[in-house]
Amino acid sequence: MDGNERLELPVSDDSLSFDPDAASVEDADVFDLLEPAVQEWWLDEFGEFVPENGGFFTPPQRGAIPKIHQGTNTLICAPTGSGKTLASFTSILNTLYERDREEPDGLENSVYCLYVSPLKSLANDIHRNLEVPLEGIEDIVAERDGEESMGELRHAIRHGDTDSSDRQKMLEETPHILNTTPETLAILLNSPKFREKLRTVEYVIVDEIHSLAAGKRGTHLAVSLERLEAMTEGEITRIGCSATIEPLSRVAEFLVGRDTPGGQPRNCEIVDARFAREFDLQLECPTDDLINTSREVVQERFYRTLHEHVQEHTNTLVFTNTRSGAERVLHNLRERFDAYDEDNSGCHHGSLSKDVRQDVEERLKSGDLDVVTSSTSLELGIDMPHVDLVVQVGSPKSVAALLQRVGRAGHRVGQTVTGRVIALDRDELLECAVMLTKARDGFVDSVSIPENAQDVATQHVYGMAIAEIRPEAELKGILRRAYPYRNYSEAEYESLMRYLTAEYAGLEEKNVYAKVWRDENDPPDGDHHYEEYPVGKRLIGKRGRLARVIYMTNIGTIPDSFTCDVKTRASDEWVGQLDEQYLDTLEKGDVFVLGGDHFEYRYRRGSQVYVDRTSSRPTVPSWYSERLPLSYDLGCEILAFQDALRERYEDGGPPRVRAWLREFPLDDDSVRAIARLFDYQYQYAGPESVSTPDRLAIEVVRDREEYERHYYVHSSYGRKVNDGLSRLLAYRCAQEATANIRVAVADNGFVLSMPLNRKVDLEGIIEDIEPEQVREDLRVSLSGTDLLQRYFRINATRSLMILKRYKGYEKSASEQQVSSEMLLGFAEDLEEFAVIEETYREIVEDKLNVDEIEDIVSAIDAGELTVSRQLLDSPTPRAFGLATLSASDVVLAEDESAALQAFHERVLEEIGEESMAGLTAASEEE
Repeated sequence: MDGNERLELPVSDDSLSFDPDAASVEDADVFDLLEPAVQEWWLDEFGEFVPENGGFFTPPQRGAIPKIHQGTNTLICAPTGSGKTLASFTSILNTLYERDREEPDGLENSVYCLYVSPLKSLANDIHRNLEVPLEGIEDIVAERDGEESMGELRHAIRHGDTDSSDRQKMLEETPHILNTTPETLAILLNSPKFREKLRTVEYVIVDEIHSLAAGKRGTHLAVSLERLEAMTEGEITRIGCSATIEPLSRVAEFLVGRDTPGGQPRNCEIVDARFAREFDLQLECPTDDLINTSREVVQERFYRTLHEHVQEHTNTLVFTNTRSGAERVLHNLRERFDAYDEDNSGCHHGSLSKDVRQDVEERLKSGDLDVVTSSTSLELGIDMPHVDLVVQVGSPKSVAALLQRVGRAGHRVGQTVTGRVIALDRDELLECAVMLTKARDGFVDSVSIPENAQDVATQHVYGMAIAEIRPEAELKGILRRAYPYRNYSEAEYESLMRYLTAEYAGLEEKNVYAKVWRDENDPPDGDHHYEEYPVGKRLIGKRGRLARVIYMTNIGTIPDSFTCDVKTRASDEWVGQLDEQYLDTLEKGDVFVLGGDHFEYRYRRGSQVYVDRTSSRPTVPSWYSERLPLSYDLGCEILAFQDALRERYEDGGPPRVRAWLREFPLDDDSVRAIARLFDYQYQYAGPESVSTPDRLAIEVVRDREEYERHYYVHSSYGRKVNDGLSRLLAYRCAQEATANIRVAVADNGFVLSMPLNRKVDLEGIIEDIEPEQVREDLRVSLSGTDLLQRYFRINATRSLMILKRYKGYEKSASEQQVSSEMLLGFAEDLEEFAVIEETYREIVEDKLNVDEIEDIVSAIDAGELTVSRQLLDSPTPRAFGLATLSASDVVLAEDESAALQAFHERVLEEIGEESMAGLTAASEEE
């Protein structure tokens, strides 16, 4: 069929009238795959020719439907609203409809397709969306003369909130398409009755795969899919969907796993339609001078701009970086403008009740809300067809997050995705300028997938042993066919088994009992003899009468969290509460703000935090644990940007820089503010004060007022890398200076502070670190920290060492923490204890990005990255964010945008009026 041939419909019904000349050859190829009734429904629903799509199908639909029709594993990457979910389901519905008609008894009373979603709300939304094609196709069949009516193609949703009566109904009348979550799938695989219903599964759709792959929920799901594959009657076609993810090849491998342990990945086709939609993105700034413009003026301009955006669009979605920020933006809009009230505006985030969130979701879907503010809770999930603008306040910290958020606007192919990012401090202004430019160029940050997680392996090995007695080789094979365990060593497996069989002396005295037995199939008179296996075949089975109940009520990877009561050591006075995640950042001696007062952190006991009142300034801002970290990939791009800007500055000064910046998606205020920042920087400290891909800049400042020496390290690699690198250096510095080292960490660097009468050769310390020492030094630096205690609790609970639920009693997160603190010392003394090893692995690899730190140290070791050090009287402009990181905390806690005023005040305090005078004069000459 060439480009001049017409698309012929295999249906005589003249109700399918359309202009065949308007259809493309590619559309014909896809259309011919569908059953007549499915074709007719598609034309009824999407019948007109859509020029932006090049036909009747969107790019992801045109690419994916034929592949899924052939039973090919497929990863679909396409913008939100481009039809990728329908692309996943269309071929499956078509095949099941065809099968139902061809089989004498129709479809079996079992599951054929699993749809796995990270969010219950997304599963609910897909469930409703499935009603449309199913009912439409059934109606078409029923109206046709001479055709038998289509049997019912059932679908249902099952997750943790599904009540027992509905679950029972699913056994009697099983859905052919089951929508579920990763946790519920794991439970179904161990449900004696329902797991039989899964043996017919032919398709699995994993939606929003990017949000799963990067964490242990994805690791858990990957093994569940291998367990499912091992029990089904045929091969499963796996389909992954994502709007923004990179690298696609690695995510595809994660989706499909391996045919054999240690073998090659299963085949997978990638449909890359990520840029199938037009993007209209721009960075905005309320002023071209973020130093001297007052807080009140900045706020006024910000809210005026936001108001104008909302008024110019139908529905606007505003993302902030914290939940409190979402609340405050909405509050200020309502206070400042009469246009907003409870009827046409709303707020949505995870701390709100389920009823409030669902109400906002429904009104947003129907187009009843002019504006909704949110933190991250609306990044995924529900269709929002009326949203035509997304405003991001501050940096979303990665290109992937930016595209995911702005993709909520213009929720169909053919509609331009309109997004505006408003930056309110200079560090974020720089981040966002690079981020928007890279997004325009098609760059997406890469995802990091956890590997060899022992806590997840614990749950699945236990689950497989409970499901049936089986050969150990089979169990190991299932685990190693999952992508996260493709390199799972024999030593790691043996460590896991020593824990699961409770081989360690004293373990049972701590109420940690064996969960499985492993034995070579004994002769007939032995304890573990099974006739279906030969004698000597190593088998694994469960231990304990309550094993199944323990497993079903305790599995999952999402950790419980709690708030800690903060009390003074002197009087045991209660002064407030802290989220336990915040304690990850605190070391003894750190100062934070609570209720407007300053407190020095001393120690924690369970859920009690003990502090001393102090007049010292804060070292850790209160928003630290709530904001997403800058991605490492984007951090590297920022370094490259700074190098390119330096070249242009040296070529022609600020005018050349401004001309270059106008090629970026920035408004004029943003252009002038960035140009001014670097002009000040170079005038004050020279080009060598700015980090680039081949230079790490450090500045040393003596703060005589606070009697402290500060080392500002401009490592723009993101907070995860900086957290790990700062711990590594603080550990080394403390040894050399014989003093406590305070650490403050941000995305664009970190600060090491020590008493003024102490100093270290930080440049030499960095250059002396050997790459092979990094991992072990990081591990040593974690010993005795609250971070280690918290992650041990989480991993001990995930590993079922601590049971959240047992015999009807539910142990709270704070009670779990008390239990874990009692076990930690004991566990650390055990040789290669799986739960301890996983705790260190997770912190060092997943939280502190040790691989990237090793790369940085290797580059320094090889001379590819030089370390530049300067001694200064006050911080350079690029260090203002680090210098005011904690001083601005009180303001940040009140209002995200108010950081600007704190920035201004801290700048004047830190660098002094005289230094500023010269820079201001240079500014006025621009």
